[in-house]
Amino acid sequence: MIGHRFTEYIPEKNPEKSAFENLLNIFLQLVVITSGDVNEALSWLTNLDRQYNMTNESYGIGDFIADLKSKGYITGENEKGEIHLTAKSEQEIRKSALEEIFGKLRKSGKGDHRSHHSGQGDEISTDFREFEFGDSPEQIALTESLRNAQINHGMENFMLTENDLEIRDRHFKTQTSTVLMIDISHSMILYGEDRITPAKKVAMALAELVIKKYPKDTLDVIVFGNDAWQIEIKDLPYLQVGPYHTNTIAGLELAMDILRRRKNKNKQIFMITDGKPTCMKVGIRYYKNSFGLDPKILNKTLNLSAQCRRLNIPITTFMIASDPYLKEFVREFTKVNSGNAYYSSLKGLGDLIFEDYRRNRRKNL
Repeated sequence: MIGHRFTEYIPEKNPEKSAFENLLNIFLQLVVITSGDVNEALSWLTNLDRQYNMTNESYGIGDFIADLKSKGYITGENEKGEIHLTAKSEQEIRKSALEEIFGKLRKSGKGDHRSHHSGQGDEISTDFREFEFGDSPEQIALTESLRNAQINHGMENFMLTENDLEIRDRHFKTQTSTVLMIDISHSMILYGEDRITPAKKVAMALAELVIKKYPKDTLDVIVFGNDAWQIEIKDLPYLQVGPYHTNTIAGLELAMDILRRRKNKNKQIFMITDGKPTCMKVGIRYYKNSFGLDPKILNKTLNLSAQCRRLNIPITTFMIASDPYLKEFVREFTKVNSGNAYYSSLKGLGDLIFEDYRRNRRKNL
């Protein structure tokens, strides 16, 4: 395939897993690279097996395909001879991406967003305080309150007053709305480097993280090329790069429109890209310039960055490139927004996004 460079691959086998589980891990990786093309992924898997003897006489690729169907990971062949992924596979791919990228996360409760404020919330604290008007009856620590009443009034004339009540504190858990922007311009697969597959993996891992660890948060994913449009989380494995320019303006406008409809105050934008903005729409036509930073496109992009700052929407840019003039653009873009920027290698992209996701949990409620 154009845009992919193949190197020697020696798959690791986990002795604690069955032959099916070991092959499934490799198959899911291949499905992401082939943008959900099951036929092509199985063809690659067969070639890998021929080269590296991943199976044996007791369990071959044919057995694996049969198990994929019987276990509900793929559908049967249709009239065109095509095989498709099921919803079970899509979820398994997100789970696999989460384990690969965020596998060292400490398990914790739902909606773990910290705040300097205390009061009614979801998580019971070990701290106690005096009763205040507005506290709910469920927060009263009965044992501690009765003890206070005994100390203050004695056993003979037992009574429980407002001053005896002790409250078990609860912590706020803030809610965050995030829009993840993914660049799908042609440069994401140019020069023999596949940049879109790591971007997809990070997006799937972040989506699974939000679903499992922060279910009160929202995550919307948009892609931008000549235009920008929103995609469902389940569509991420099938995402492909197109023959597009980079219309960062359309992506930012769509992201702002999505966040405008979110009612909570804590909002942020993550943008994964490898290049400068090269396109914008003027009326019904596209204005394009791939040769350097065009002032017309640049000024519009910076204006949107400033507008996000005024709306308290920080933008974190993950630039998968290191060209000096691209760094200058990102530096100016970030300064205008008062956001953050990282010049990331493909390998460290997931760690950076997770750390910034945690850091950008805003304190205002």
